Amino acid sequence: MITKGDLVTRKSYQHDIIFRVKNCDKPLVKLMGEHIRLEADAPLEDLEKVSGDEYHRRKIEVDEQEAFSYRLFKQDYRLLKEKRDSQAESGYASGKDAKYFQIPPRVLHIDGDPLFLKKCIALYEELGIQVHGQYMHEKEMPEQVMGLIEKVQPEIVVLTGHDAYSKAKGTVKELEAYRHSRFFVESVRNIRQKYPNFDQMVIFAGACQSHFESLIRAGANFASSPSRVNIHAIDPVYVAARVAYTSFMDHINIWEVIRNTISGEKGLGGVETRGLLRIGIPYSEHSEDPNDIS
Repeated sequence: MITKGDLVTRKSYQHDIIFRVKNCDKPLVKLMGEHIRLEADAPLEDLEKVSGDEYHRRKIEVDEQEAFSYRLFKQDYRLLKEKRDSQAESGYASGKDAKYFQIPPRVLHIDGDPLFLKKCIALYEELGIQVHGQYMHEKEMPEQVMGLIEKVQPEIVVLTGHDAYSKAKGTVKELEAYRHSRFFVESVRNIRQKYPNFDQMVIFAGACQSHFESLIRAGANFASSPSRVNIHAIDPVYVAARVAYTSFMDHINIWEVIRNTISGEKGLGGVETRGLLRIGIPYSEHSEDPNDIS
């Protein structure tokens, strides 16, 4: 018997994705992706429980993907740090004395999945990024996002959760054919009404299969999903991290951002954006740098 919280796959989709059962209301069971930001419905007879061995096998694959993505980010972080070091040294008579402090941006991460939010917050902290995380249903985001922004005063806002495209509701071009894309779009528009400058407030918006074009037109710097594919749970974190560790003097190479993610260019895209990190001198010996992940 399948109950709330069980891990399952769908027979009709050749068991491609592991879901967690959110509720068992008939006639359809509501499902949430275990490792990807996808929400779906399925009849009970289409579901099959996932064995412990099968879950463990797939979990190893996911962990390997995440580890590879993290290594790519750290590699890029070291390159960015070397560039900052070089710039700081050029202002000193002796390069060996070059020390600087940095002021990283704050991130507001609003997530429609509490488990994914917890995982993302842990990664932000591992990357040394200041973050305020908030669980919120996607439908509530348009009304509540501005209140949170006023409270947290972030420079980067991440709006994510679950989404899905339904062919039965319309074509891929129609916003109404998506489970939650319209709420992400409305949220982005509300933010841009007060913060129209793309380099003052950087926005990531979207989840699995989200309506990429509408999110970009609404004012998102980065969004999912250009090819309407599923995106990994932690992909939004890497986008925010790249912005956070790129100097405000530099434009972000969109391809370099996307290549750090597990989903790649089919799942994520964006527009030209400046970084938000600021450095200063002189460095105080009484200060600690919690943002150095090298």
